[in-house]
Amino acid sequence: MAEQVFPTKGNLMKIKKSLELARTGFDLLDRKRNILVRETMALIDTAKEIQSLINVTYAKAYEALQAANVTLGLVDEMAAAIPVEHGLSIGYRSVMGVEIPSVGLHPTPRKNYFGYQSTSVQLDEAYARFDDVKRLTARLAEIENGVYRLAQGIRKTQKRANALKNIMIPRFETQVKFITDALEEKEREEFSRLKVIKKTLDA
Repeated sequence: MAEQVFPTKGNLMKIKKSLELARTGFDLLDRKRNILVRETMALIDTAKEIQSLINVTYAKAYEALQAANVTLGLVDEMAAAIPVEHGLSIGYRSVMGVEIPSVGLHPTPRKNYFGYQSTSVQLDEAYARFDDVKRLTARLAEIENGVYRLAQGIRKTQKRANALKNIMIPRFETQVKFITDALEEKEREEFSRLKVIKKTLDA
């Protein structure tokens, strides 16, 4: 509290410096928050586009799969010939100190794993569309995780900014006013005392 600060010029200079640093810190946190919000909104827009594309691609994939099932019978055994994907890698990039995942997908090249003799164009189409979905899903996972981490970063930044704005800065301002008022009062008392001494000496 301001009343617990000893009113000296040294303390006044120290608290004024702390106040200046707190204001600078708040400005920086406010800018950081704005950048994180802009980045989040951009990712949300991209996520919506990719989700829409995934929905369309899934619809085409199931349509082609259904056509393949009609012409070839159930294609479960043929689908089992497609290898499991092992080309996924995860890295990170930093946005204003917030670690955002970067998902890389180096997929297995598209091949005809089930031969040409006993399959159809519909099965090839279904395979290609599901492969597209795989790539899009990897991208969507990266973006959605990025949005989650950015949202956490925004919350932490907002919390720190609020602490500076609502607690630290008002506290320092109160202390500066308390010390300034105390020093001014001390100067007035000193001035009055000197006037009395001067009047006494002149008498």
